[in-house]
Amino acid sequence: MSNVATHTAVQQLSDSRRRLLEHLMRQREMAGTAPMSVSVFFFSSDPDDRAGEKYELVLECAALADRVGLHAIWVPERHFDRFGAPYPSPSVLLAAVAARTSRIQLRAGSVVLPLHDPVLVAEEWGMLDAISHQRMGMSLASGWHSNDFVLDPAAYEDRKTVLLERLETLRALWRGDSVARRGPGERDVPTSAFPRPERVPDVWLTSSSSPATWETAGQHGLHVLTALLEQTVDELADKVGRYQRALALGGHSPDGKQVTCMLHCHLAEDAGVVEDRVRPPLAQYLAAHMQLFEKFAEHNAIGVRPEDLSEADRAVLIAHGVRRYMTSAGLFGNVETCRPMIDRLTAAGVTEVGCLVDFGLPADQVLECVAQLGRLQAAVRA
Repeated sequence: MSNVATHTAVQQLSDSRRRLLEHLMRQREMAGTAPMSVSVFFFSSDPDDRAGEKYELVLECAALADRVGLHAIWVPERHFDRFGAPYPSPSVLLAAVAARTSRIQLRAGSVVLPLHDPVLVAEEWGMLDAISHQRMGMSLASGWHSNDFVLDPAAYEDRKTVLLERLETLRALWRGDSVARRGPGERDVPTSAFPRPERVPDVWLTSSSSPATWETAGQHGLHVLTALLEQTVDELADKVGRYQRALALGGHSPDGKQVTCMLHCHLAEDAGVVEDRVRPPLAQYLAAHMQLFEKFAEHNAIGVRPEDLSEADRAVLIAHGVRRYMTSAGLFGNVETCRPMIDRLTAAGVTEVGCLVDFGLPADQVLECVAQLGRLQAAVRA
């Protein structure tokens, strides 16, 4: 059957059958591609202000992840809140990681570009790329919490558009172009950024659940960083389909494009110990996340009033969150019990899992998890 005839036949199918066909085609295509990459992701809360200990844990985990063959280490950008408090500057932390490692990729998940001058971003991350011998990449986010925009209040209302405009500036500077900036005396100053990366670095776009963001990533030829916080694996698979169509419409090849999915994760050699280890710290972690959401809800009309939630309501929501992550939206168990989830994500079009390990467990258990993730990566590759 010709390509035209195939396209016509697919268009005549019902929506549900067409989605199923596209899903099966992705499964067939994925069978011939590289195996899933396994990475480690950090995003801890900081209720006790012991940031130095958390940085030391990140550095120990990074060194171990480098040795056991994990693909990348991801750290976020967060401001002005205890949730994610150790991570106001991913470039600074990843520079320290670069000094402790030799091969693992260094990723920001994510740089909130509307908060920053893209010239400074180009300089800082170009410097990290040189220090790490071209191991740097970043995911970009538009931001969502209005309090963060004290760093650039004018960017808040049109932050998605601002992100794309600053991305173009960032890419131009990394290519070696200069950009016009206004200097003292209202004069235009041609401005370049140094040091420049030896190649244009990989850039992801962060999307929690919005299909439009996936389509934007495809139109601009970006990779995607996502999570299962607000979506199921099946819903993620549908968005991967949208992303691939947007890549084609934007004239971009799908070859080499990455879909990274962040997952809350704890692996141990004995899967039987994981649930008892994880439930208390994960519940505390989700409670801290809910407090951040309540701050957001206070300043945005989203139909939820934090003052209307009772303590019992909050407890039910946290218990539901823990149960959901443990059963269908996380990676918990051992290498063998976690393989089905890896296979589901691979079939959905995910190319990399970013395993969030620092949600309150003791350091020795976090390090055990990283070691087990090395075993999982080896098993997937085999």
